[in-house]
Amino acid sequence: MNNRNNTYALIFSALGIAVNIVLGTVSSILNIPLLFLDTIGTIFTAATFGPFYGALTGGLTNVIQGIITNPKSIPFALVNIVVGIIVGLIARKKKFTYLTAIITGLILAVIAPLVGTPIAVYVYGGITGDFNDVFFTWLVQTGQTVFTAAFIPRITSNIVDKVASCMIVAFLMQRLPNKFIQGAK
Repeated sequence: MNNRNNTYALIFSALGIAVNIVLGTVSSILNIPLLFLDTIGTIFTAATFGPFYGALTGGLTNVIQGIITNPKSIPFALVNIVVGIIVGLIARKKKFTYLTAIITGLILAVIAPLVGTPIAVYVYGGITGDFNDVFFTWLVQTGQTVFTAAFIPRITSNIVDKVASCMIVAFLMQRLPNKFIQGAK
């Protein structure tokens, strides 16, 4: 990637961070169940420019979000980094079509909670201040372990969120003029 493309990728990454923060904040304010929409910018950047820029977008999103509004976001940067890497690697091998988006979303729906649940449990005791806390509390009260109680709602919400986010990106990728992504990866 030459300097011009590198600069363009960094600008695209910055826009991806803004998209993550804005959509994640709007989704949180509206309290939309099962949707976070806070990785669309990461997925879009990774699908367009590959795993490095996807991971950069994802990690910086959580750090910036943590500094601006919610410090609880910072430890979850690892989840967003992993999302960027996985999407970027898949997009290098396959065109990001609707089918690829669904498969990628399902992969992310499993991997993101596998990375995020230990963070939620060991850093925050399983309570992270989102919609999943209701189910977490109920599962703990029914005798589930803290890890299981934290994992089950996360995988459920991630199936909806990650597949929807990947589908939105596939939709946008089909409409993005080729001149913006030629030689990107």
